[in-house]
Amino acid sequence: MWYIKGVERFLCLDIGDKRIGIAVSDPFNSYALPVETYHRQNLKKDLERVGALVKEKCITALVCGLPVNFDGTESIQTKKAKFFIEKLEETLNLKVYAVDERCSTCEAEETLIAQGKSRQERKQFVDSLAATTILEGFLNDKKLNKI
Repeated sequence: MWYIKGVERFLCLDIGDKRIGIAVSDPFNSYALPVETYHRQNLKKDLERVGALVKEKCITALVCGLPVNFDGTESIQTKKAKFFIEKLEETLNLKVYAVDERCSTCEAEETLIAQGKSRQERKQFVDSLAATTILEGFLNDKKLNKI
């Protein structure tokens, strides 16, 4: 994988209890691409998988979806995601941007339904597509200097 010196490259994680949706920015940070839906095993293996992708894709920073309630308050999932983000920062020594992920899974689900995907097919792709949605929002905000 090649990269442009001095340009950030982002890996985005949609962190769930069972799966982590993963997306990556293109080398110019113009758009996001789904990478995979990783099925969680344990903390050590999960961190190793993310670390391997960081190396493989020449990642300079992580973007992690932060699941908050619709009113913006923290939920149990928020606390779980923050714990995982903390471990990522400790392990990978990279900047991690935690961003609001409200509605990302719903948007991904709607997209897959519109494409005529079956329930089983949607289950395979919804998490990586949600990560793509989160990352696209982040990249757009970055272009508008909101981040």
